[in-house]
Amino acid sequence: MRSKNQELMNKIVEFIDNQYSSIGRTPTIREIATELNISKSSVGNYLNTLIDKGLITNSGGSRGIITNKMSKSKTNIVQIPIVGSIACGVPLFAEENIESYLPISKDFLGSGNYFILKANGNSMINAGICNGDYVIVRQQETADEGQIIVALLDDEATLKRYYLDKVNKKVRLHPENNRMKDMFYDNVIIQGVAVKVIKDLI
Repeated sequence: MRSKNQELMNKIVEFIDNQYSSIGRTPTIREIATELNISKSSVGNYLNTLIDKGLITNSGGSRGIITNKMSKSKTNIVQIPIVGSIACGVPLFAEENIESYLPISKDFLGSGNYFILKANGNSMINAGICNGDYVIVRQQETADEGQIIVALLDDEATLKRYYLDKVNKKVRLHPENNRMKDMFYDNVIIQGVAVKVIKDLI
């Protein structure tokens, strides 16, 4: 009997995790009872046992059940702000207002602070960055040569590959598009380094 109870408790936890993963919310007691073909009172008893065992918590409400897996996933997720558009051709004014947030796992990004900009134009297509792509940028004020940076130029931002022209003592911003020419500046303000691209595949 104890083995059967344990098996049913495992199924309850698994169902809760699956529901949260697939539809973004935990099931009600009624939904658990229907799924496992047991009474609501039995579900309540099992949930209390799971709470006592430290396998779940209940924050209250009909959908307040939180499993250990859910709790771990929540603490490993960061909300990355999407802060307007970034020019990939003619630089556009850098909008500082946050349009929305995108939840991303810390394991996917690593340490650091990040923001997301939407690419506008096709000057970086040879680097795999196309118009409409979301570019994840790690905030930093320096970069290594060859990295793709977000550069602030007279209150405008652009996404280009970063080089130093040591002969002419200029910063060279290189568009990854064979039809476009390099851009040279005495100095640029680096806002961050592009690390990943999120795109639709058609």
